[in-house]
Amino acid sequence: MTTTAVMPGNVPAGALPPDAAPLEARAVSAWFGERKVLDRVSLHMPAGSVTALIGPSGCGKSTFLRILNRMHELVPGATLAGEVLLDGADIYHHDRRLTEVRRRIGMVFQKPNPFPAMSIYENVTAGLKLTATRISRGDRDDLVEQCLTKAGLWNEVHDRLRQPGSALSGGQQQRLCIARALAVRPQVLLMDEPCSALDPTSTRRVEETIRELAAEVTIVIVTHNMQQAQRVSEHCAFFLAEQNTPGHIVEQGLTQRMFHRPRDPRTEDYVNGRFG
Repeated sequence: MTTTAVMPGNVPAGALPPDAAPLEARAVSAWFGERKVLDRVSLHMPAGSVTALIGPSGCGKSTFLRILNRMHELVPGATLAGEVLLDGADIYHHDRRLTEVRRRIGMVFQKPNPFPAMSIYENVTAGLKLTATRISRGDRDDLVEQCLTKAGLWNEVHDRLRQPGSALSGGQQQRLCIARALAVRPQVLLMDEPCSALDPTSTRRVEETIRELAAEVTIVIVTHNMQQAQRVSEHCAFFLAEQNTPGHIVEQGLTQRMFHRPRDPRTEDYVNGRFG
């Protein structure tokens, strides 16, 4: 299920989304049982921009992404150390409610996951019920149109909102999941390889959606597609786990510099396809 962000209460029409917020990891380490999978990862993800996480499979990118909205702790035996700051406040502080964090930091997964028993309309508004958000029917209709428009899907589905969301194509389902995430007004949207299961045309449309949303919500995306990382992101972090060591960040910075003037030879080798 995609998780997202809003405070319970009334949502005025036309209030999508709130200001994007910066996200920062400070010395984050993670374990699954006794196995350490991340070692002191620090990364600043600027507000209103796209940060791409790149690196070979198994280097901890998806684990790091799930730490950013407290999904890591759902895994039995999983532990972590360090801080994750959303707009300067630690999301792991003992007085921060898990539901509040998940409302403010949404997630879109690798495989599109619309709720199969719900219509397109109901999929978009599902998060309102989960977050106990009260909204009038007229405002709800406006919100559905607004979210689907921002996800680049309204023109394709506006005349069949009561049809099942699962009947859409793969690319449309992924954009429906993005719309569902936006409906509860997140400040940050995490995306775990959102185009890996899509055809090139659907990938292009999802990438266009990411670029259009970037000024309004902070986006962090895991991708194995180097061309995609260059197309959609302003900032980039290269993760690597070498010789059974935990994953760590080799290099981070502006995407164009990382791809064209990397400081570390391992970064140059990876972005040019020499390994991974």
